[in-house]
Amino acid sequence: MEKKWKKLSGVLSIVLVSTTLLSACGSSGSDDGKKTAAATDSNKPANSKPYALTMAYLQLNDMPDTDQVADAISKITKEKINATVKLVPINASAWAQQTNLMLAGNEKLDLMVSSSVFNYGSQVAKGQLEPLDDLLKKYGKGIVDTVGMDVINGTKIDGKPYAVPSMKDLAADYGLIMRKDLVDKYKIDLSKIKTWADLEPVFQTIKDNEPGMAPLVQQTNSNLPGTNMYNGIVDTLGDRLGVLADPGNSTKIVNLFETKEFTDAIALARKWYQAGYIMKDIATSQETGASLVKAGKAFSYTSNMKPGFEAQESNLTGKEMVAVRLTKPLKTTSYLTSFMMSITKNSEDPERAMQFMNLMYTDKDIANLISLGIEGKHYVKKSDNIITLPSGVTKSGYQFNQWELGNNFLTYIWEGTDPKTWELMKKHNDSAVASKAVGFTFNVEPVKTEIAAATNVINQYRVGLESGTLDPALTAEFNTKLKSAGLDKILTEKQKQFDTWSKAAGK
Repeated sequence: MEKKWKKLSGVLSIVLVSTTLLSACGSSGSDDGKKTAAATDSNKPANSKPYALTMAYLQLNDMPDTDQVADAISKITKEKINATVKLVPINASAWAQQTNLMLAGNEKLDLMVSSSVFNYGSQVAKGQLEPLDDLLKKYGKGIVDTVGMDVINGTKIDGKPYAVPSMKDLAADYGLIMRKDLVDKYKIDLSKIKTWADLEPVFQTIKDNEPGMAPLVQQTNSNLPGTNMYNGIVDTLGDRLGVLADPGNSTKIVNLFETKEFTDAIALARKWYQAGYIMKDIATSQETGASLVKAGKAFSYTSNMKPGFEAQESNLTGKEMVAVRLTKPLKTTSYLTSFMMSITKNSEDPERAMQFMNLMYTDKDIANLISLGIEGKHYVKKSDNIITLPSGVTKSGYQFNQWELGNNFLTYIWEGTDPKTWELMKKHNDSAVASKAVGFTFNVEPVKTEIAAATNVINQYRVGLESGTLDPALTAEFNTKLKSAGLDKILTEKQKQFDTWSKAAGK
């Protein structure tokens, strides 16, 4: 069954890691004069005049039917808030440049997907996004009730929220995803795998019996075996330059590359590489683990996970996949802010934009149209909550990435996916260990020179160490260069900001 367009985590990871976090700079430049009339009261917005909303989001797949979906959404919004909706999908390769141009100019744009890895902090500092606190109070009750202020608070910058997180997986556990046919063929007992080291006999079995196949490859060219071993237990605070090594309990910012979590991870990755378990050119390969499995070149890759992850990767690789999870779910600011929805300063009617955003989180018809397209054309119902492609359709004309925005918990579930996916996802989110830094966003401006220098050093060493291709003995040299680049100054500044934020937040 063709559902490749669903939650493409491998492609998403490439998009995320290819985008460099920019420093927050500039000043706010509100233009209240261009806004439409204020609401007559807090419950009845002034919707007497029709309004055309424009919303931009990331496009990773084919979407020739976008305008038809927008028309179907507009039929609902015209009745409910006297507004039509224009959807503007932007290709991943053009996202940064095109959205920067739209925000910097006066181009019509009311809502857009925002993200901590797509310069959210910089966009706020430049005054390109609307603060949402008052708008949420007036027109976002459904959002507040659905998302919760604890989650919304995780988007705050200088005490104000400028975005609402997508309701999806808000935490991640980590482990290994692998081909089930080979697990079954060699009678591998996954119940015996409790730690990363327990995987060694599995890799040895594949190495001995599947010539030409790498037992282990990368998730992406930035998420390597060593990376994912520490990612599940450390809050990297977005940039790895100062982390919480014990995020559920500690508030001390430390150098990741001197922690036991990091050194243990790279030592094991090195052992695996030398044993021939890891693909030889892993440090230079630009392919994803999913694409390598699909091509028959790989058995497994480490990854961040969530409920339904096995089905997602099975769709992506074209092979049935099975996983072992080796960490508990961890909730960090990076997960809350990975994909959000913001109202831009370009909006001529932010009140109407918030009303539409509220519908995305509360109206099931709107949520399913945006996420899945038009019933009967892009999907058909098998039961009340289970859908499949229409007869004779092998590829939908509306392949949206539903994790980007809105309330995923209102959407239908594809046949072949666990019918309890959203129930399990809620349990996953609720059971996650919450980092002490959830809601903290680091302002890099005071140390942007040091961060640029330290980032250059990281780029020299990290991939090699975390892929197992470099000797862990080089870590000492790595840390010496980081300190010369100004790492200690970064750690001090980040700790200072974190302590101030924690006190203000009552942590």
